[in-house]
Amino acid sequence: MFFKAGGAGRQVYKLDQIIIACIRDEKKNKEWMYKYFYGYIMAVILRYVKQVDIAEELVNDSFIKTFRHLAKFRLPDDPAVHLKAFKGWIARIASRTAIDFLKVNKNHHYSEEIKEETNFAESVNVIDKMQFQDILALLDDLPEIQRIIFNMYEMEGYSHQEISETLSIPIKNSRVYLARAKKHLRQLYQNSLYIIGYAS
Repeated sequence: MFFKAGGAGRQVYKLDQIIIACIRDEKKNKEWMYKYFYGYIMAVILRYVKQVDIAEELVNDSFIKTFRHLAKFRLPDDPAVHLKAFKGWIARIASRTAIDFLKVNKNHHYSEEIKEETNFAESVNVIDKMQFQDILALLDDLPEIQRIIFNMYEMEGYSHQEISETLSIPIKNSRVYLARAKKHLRQLYQNSLYIIGYAS
């Protein structure tokens, strides 16, 4: 449920009601949705694009796409997971918007020939040992393609097939870049613990 100021007190609105109102192009509800989810979408965008002014533009683009396609979104039967499902849906829109920007404006080429790596068992569970905030703090230090694929796979729930199609790279490249990202994160995390221990 959501609380929205109104009249003599606070009125309770459900997400499905808000979505319907936005589909009907009711301005107040669209403004409310924009304000409510702005910070969440900005956080998603900033995992891909670090320039705040560009990120703000991409947030607005994400909301334009969200409102344009809102009628296609289907809420789960269980009201308890409505918010989670909707946030996952708009996060995908935001991440695709950021990725499209990177592809168009930076002329990236992620199709290098690489061999699939198999000896990365010690790094694949790195996120199980790290707090979410630890990961976010270290993501900026990853090479861009590793950061993008880690975000897509671990944060947004894309499959390797979807990453392959989105970035126009072989599936094996997606797997390798993800493994490298996890290995790199593990090394960065261990280094940060060493520095903290040394400083203390």
